[in-house]
Amino acid sequence: MAASIFKLPDDLLASLITSYPCRDAQVNALATLLHPRIAPCRNVVVHGTEATGKSAIIGELLQVLRNDSPSDLNYAIVKSAECVTARHLFERTVGLVGDALQNGSAPGRCETLAALTAELSKLLKYAERDAQSRFVLVFDGIDRQRDAPPTLLPALARLSEIIPNLTTIFVVTTPAPSLLRISSPPHVHFPPYTKAQYITILSQTPPPSLPNTTEQETADLWARFTAAVHDSLTRLAARTLPRLKHACASLWPRFTAPVAAGTHKAREFSKLLIAARGYFQDENVLEPGIQRSSTKNGASEKKKSPDLSTLLPPTARYLLIAAYLASHNAPRHDNTLFSTWHTGAKRRRRGGGVAAATPNGTGRGRRAKHRRIARKLLGPGVFVLERMVAIYVATKQEWVGADDAKVGVDGDVGMAIATLASLRLLVRVGGGAAGAAVGAGGGADLDRGGKWRVNVGWEVIRAVGRSMGVEVEEWLVE
Repeated sequence: MAASIFKLPDDLLASLITSYPCRDAQVNALATLLHPRIAPCRNVVVHGTEATGKSAIIGELLQVLRNDSPSDLNYAIVKSAECVTARHLFERTVGLVGDALQNGSAPGRCETLAALTAELSKLLKYAERDAQSRFVLVFDGIDRQRDAPPTLLPALARLSEIIPNLTTIFVVTTPAPSLLRISSPPHVHFPPYTKAQYITILSQTPPPSLPNTTEQETADLWARFTAAVHDSLTRLAARTLPRLKHACASLWPRFTAPVAAGTHKAREFSKLLIAARGYFQDENVLEPGIQRSSTKNGASEKKKSPDLSTLLPPTARYLLIAAYLASHNAPRHDNTLFSTWHTGAKRRRRGGGVAAATPNGTGRGRRAKHRRIARKLLGPGVFVLERMVAIYVATKQEWVGADDAKVGVDGDVGMAIATLASLRLLVRVGGGAAGAAVGAGGGADLDRGGKWRVNVGWEVIRAVGRSMGVEVEEWLVE
């Protein structure tokens, strides 16, 4: 039976398949499409997610094919990540093609796609006797090219129509249905590795043997260990093959420390996994340097972070406290908490407004009706703007003092509400302005019937209150 003309020599791709396991189909497909004497094509689209071996396999495969037939195949690889603009891409392409052909001529100016076509046509002139020779031009990451014109990919795909012996490879992440705007270019997909493929790849390079352990026991432990790392970290911190390798290299010494110490054996995988379960649950173990720096930076940022009590003017701070009270106290308690006629005199509330205002002064009758969860721990409720301003007016005299406070609503209150709304400390949740917190002119919609909600938590409002000498917790109904 005659051998097929499309069959490659068995030893040609053996080293490449050994170096890149689980990619046999992709290697054979690319070799068939790129070999000058088998089934060469004009354009090839190679696509797949990050770190699936696309660029590395293409580079080594072209080198293998060139070594097999140096007079029939030549290639150049253009990496879009190294090109700042489209003009940079064109001139770099011409320069790399010239270096691959070793023509010795300096590349000229190449600013447009037409100039690129003209320059490549001059460089890639093959004699009729070399009709079977091919030049492979690879555009790696071309879908992420910066400052690329919309016709870049279709124009590059038509270079092979003008230059007959040219094969163009487009390495992309996710190709669009009409990527090159030509009919049915061959696609070679590099899918993500599966768990079994990850284990196969990592098992090819096991770590050195552990103390008092044979090579086979170390290899078996390594295979089970890589499977455990994959199950615990692949979806979070080690989604690609390089990151999984890094995770295994970082966790292996910690995982096998009991074996090195002699407290466990290599065959006791379950006990080793239980002893090291904290490492598999904590992603920060993989990058301890980043964790320390981030901890320090976080501490310094916490010290240097601006405080609302120093940024907001007094009126805005009082209004923010009033908004917090309006969000976390029911309207039925307003008379008890804020009415001077009801309380009879200005005094500080202790232990919650309603409990302190009971006739007998003990609050026992109200204790059974208290919420099991403190109001300050619940989410903020919605209040009407008129109610917030009323609470502000009622409490300002007591908080500031009758001699220092001007009880009433003036222009400062409107400006303060606009400031809080622009900073998203107060959020508009309803009303005639279609829920807009800030109007077109930059100020808040001060419709007194509009519904609002405070947008700060308990820790923030407590700090703001204490900066004004107000204990906000005394004004909350428990």
